[in-house]
Amino acid sequence: MFMANWTDTSAHSEAEKILLKMGHFFQVQDDYLDCFGDPQVIGKVGTDIQDGKCCWPVITALQKATPQQRKQLHDNYGLHSTEAVSRVKAIYNELNIEEEYHRYEDFTFNEICQLIEQSTLSSKLPKNIFYGFLSKIHKRIK
Repeated sequence: MFMANWTDTSAHSEAEKILLKMGHFFQVQDDYLDCFGDPQVIGKVGTDIQDGKCCWPVITALQKATPQQRKQLHDNYGLHSTEAVSRVKAIYNELNIEEEYHRYEDFTFNEICQLIEQSTLSSKLPKNIFYGFLSKIHKRIK
């Protein structure tokens, strides 16, 4: 928009709101795929658990965890050990983190669609541009 010399601040603000939500959605997907994605499809073996990254699955798990599960996460997260990664993933399974992600994915997709529909940019910037971006990331597997 800046390159096209489009200086309407309200249009920039609307576009930014939609695109920031999409960017966050993309990052959560990336975090999810690092842990739960098929390495044959995504092209790598995820290492967020071993690297101790502050990513969506562990944040969500910590929000839902019992004190015992929280301790297990604390004791195993960030360790370069197959056993530690397995313990973390077992807690993710106990807490249904994959199901939680799919609920988040559906909710966020609908939320982004509502933002696009409520946008007043359509006379200046067609909504299909935003839907085009969204279609590239919705339900992605790599």
